[in-house]
Amino acid sequence: MLKQDFNRQEPKRRNVADARKHQPADAAFKDSTYPHRLNFYTHAPTADITLEQFEQWAIDRLRVLSELEACSFRNKSLAETAAHMKPVLEKYLPLSSNSSASPKLFEQRQKDHYSHFILRLAFSSTEDLRRRFSRVETMLFRLRLDTDAERAGFVAGLDIDWFEPVSEAEKSEMAADLLAITGFDKRTGAVEDSWFKVDWMRVPELVESRKVFLRAGKAFVPSREQASMIVTEFTSRLEKQLVLTSQALPDLDEDDRLLPILDHLSKNFVTPDSSYMSGSTVPEGAEISARNIDNLAQHFPACMSHLHRSLRRDSHLKHYGRLQYSLFLKGIGLNLEESLAFWRGGFAKITDDQFNKEYRYNVRHVYGDVGGDSNRRSGGYSPYSCQKILTEHAPGPGEAHGCPYRHFDMDNLSTLLQGMGVTDRAVVQGVKEDRDGRRYHMACNRVFEHLHKPEIKRAKDESIMTAAQLETIVHPNEYFKRSYLLKNLSKPRDADVKMED
Repeated sequence: MLKQDFNRQEPKRRNVADARKHQPADAAFKDSTYPHRLNFYTHAPTADITLEQFEQWAIDRLRVLSELEACSFRNKSLAETAAHMKPVLEKYLPLSSNSSASPKLFEQRQKDHYSHFILRLAFSSTEDLRRRFSRVETMLFRLRLDTDAERAGFVAGLDIDWFEPVSEAEKSEMAADLLAITGFDKRTGAVEDSWFKVDWMRVPELVESRKVFLRAGKAFVPSREQASMIVTEFTSRLEKQLVLTSQALPDLDEDDRLLPILDHLSKNFVTPDSSYMSGSTVPEGAEISARNIDNLAQHFPACMSHLHRSLRRDSHLKHYGRLQYSLFLKGIGLNLEESLAFWRGGFAKITDDQFNKEYRYNVRHVYGDVGGDSNRRSGGYSPYSCQKILTEHAPGPGEAHGCPYRHFDMDNLSTLLQGMGVTDRAVVQGVKEDRDGRRYHMACNRVFEHLHKPEIKRAKDESIMTAAQLETIVHPNEYFKRSYLLKNLSKPRDADVKMED
């Protein structure tokens, strides 16, 4: 469990995480040297980090785990998952090998170490979160283990007492039986010469698939299947540690700095958060104007499509709907002047005087044109991410904001999807399963991939977009940008399909 606490300081000075207080009696206080790229996360980290690092490192790891979970839901093969995750890992959680001689080895491994334990805290509160965390962490560990050329040294240093190397005498005695299991290595023509023996109940999957030799209650496992044993041990230890961590959570109640961060992270496991950089989602070549919003609406995600349709139908949106939609339009590149024109035209049933008195100020405030100094300096508010839309201000009667995949019943959701062009029953059924499983961002991505299937295929086949540029969408503005770019692949690439990493 995470053996962490923080120095109790005055509010303005609460910026450093101190892991050396209120520790369990068996805590291992020692500097982490990280001799290997891989980690079983046996000991909690004990060095000081800032609260900013605490949160950002956890968010970066969450982004990786969410992409892994998305690969699983999409039934990607191991090879496809590895290819998809390579740029994601390089971006959010890189881990260089010892042979690389990278000057960032310690920094990378410290971030990996801390981020695991922080998320362990965030996702240990319920059985469902523990199960999901264990599953995706195991996927991440397996992915790294399979691609680590230096794993032999890591495995040799593990404190695992339930399997042992097979002696030369035993291998000689059972040579024929062992050869029958492994055969010859097709690449080298050699016979497998490294074996381990373990109680057969420890490796039921290998026994079932007949990849081991059984004798006297022991399973003799070739070294090429060693990864399965290591992964099994990793999962077993993590599941036990998560239970212990859940029992320690009440001790954190006294620290009002940790709990909001952990609560935010656990909510983000519904959909990973995505930071927004002003202007980063505006596609080049698009006409972003009040008169063109109706045309651009074909590229909107379900949440914004519903808001747009509601505005056109009722000539009005309530406060949270206006705020959510205004920020989205700001994010796609609609400037203040055009935004005022759009909303004035949208509220067609009221007079100019009423619009100016009741709504004009709010639009200007969103853009930072009015309000306090901090609002003006920051340029107003940022567009909402999927996570914020999902978890804040659930819609009430007569309100159109929120996430349709979460807040609509299936009949209304099906009607909305049909209006967006989704008529395939298999896709709608998949959306229903995602919705029932609270995988709302996966439902949205499922719809996106269906509506852009030929364009995505071309983008991949012609290497127009990288895997990182086609990773899971977790922001409505990214949905718009990617949709616009994909639907305009036939235009000159330099002008219209340039995407940012």
